Amino acid sequence: MYSCTTLRMRADRLVSLVLLLRRRGQLTSTTLARELGVSTRTVLRDIEALSAAGVPVYAERGRQGGFALLPGFRTELTGLNHDEALALLTAGSGHGDQVFGLGSALASAMRKVVDALPETHRATASDAARRFLVDPETDLLSRRLGGDEVLGTTMIEVRRAVLAGHRLRIHYAATDQAPQWRTVDPIGLVTVRGRVYLLATRDGADRTYRLSRVLAAEELPEAAQRPHQVDLDRIWRERSARFLSGSDHITVLIRLNPARREELLDTALAVRAEEPDADGRLRLEVTFQDTRHAEWALWQLGTDAEALAPKSLRISLRDRAAAMAKRYEDPA
Repeated sequence: MYSCTTLRMRADRLVSLVLLLRRRGQLTSTTLARELGVSTRTVLRDIEALSAAGVPVYAERGRQGGFALLPGFRTELTGLNHDEALALLTAGSGHGDQVFGLGSALASAMRKVVDALPETHRATASDAARRFLVDPETDLLSRRLGGDEVLGTTMIEVRRAVLAGHRLRIHYAATDQAPQWRTVDPIGLVTVRGRVYLLATRDGADRTYRLSRVLAAEELPEAAQRPHQVDLDRIWRERSARFLSGSDHITVLIRLNPARREELLDTALAVRAEEPDADGRLRLEVTFQDTRHAEWALWQLGTDAEALAPKSLRISLRDRAAAMAKRYEDPA
């Protein structure tokens, strides 16, 4: 007797086996066993079970042989619309296969999703999923606790332009600048620790826009100037590296009250190291946009933060504090 769990596992494996043959054609028992994470003997038993159930699977003998389905056979997954399939494909586009040991389950789900789409939508959905990157793993990015709020109408317009391959007009508020309208060619969307970024080009130059700073967006009818094939993971790594190696950026060693950690991380560009100090404070190596930005961020934290290095920043903060103390001296 088999338990209910065992029967469900076998049923899922049989569906995955059919989908593998459906999508990839003739496969050997060794390849099927590797893809499904079972032994070749288990694969042979599953093939027999499928044949007994009426699934038209047949074997080709010889060195180049294997198992295949009769042409025209397909499975169906009802109740899944295009946007739902896209959402699932997007969830699997980042490093989701490495999370919680669910790699094989995610791969199986992706095969079912792709197979469930109408023939005319499969290429479109697969390409669309490549335009989204969910939480890439890179130590160049800061670890943040909060998430950005993005206007729903903005997100819809940006997403439409990215998927359709159309140009995009955005009303963008860059740091310390008045909002301006810009026309860009969108490449893809990336989420990093709750923050959403639009990767694009503008007049041929690489641009990265934080979506929470987009006040309004409008999809334009003309086609975007962008590559047909895209590797968002590679593009994001390259842009992040260039951004953090900017000539004006400054890396600061800080001692911090743990209660103010979230506040600091929300203003920093990146955190490369973090460890507890002997007295319970955190010791962090933080990258800021420039010296002025670092001084402003640390000044907001008062005595809860101390810049240990570079020395020039310590001196600047000390002189600022001395000037403030002198301003508020008792006139008497």
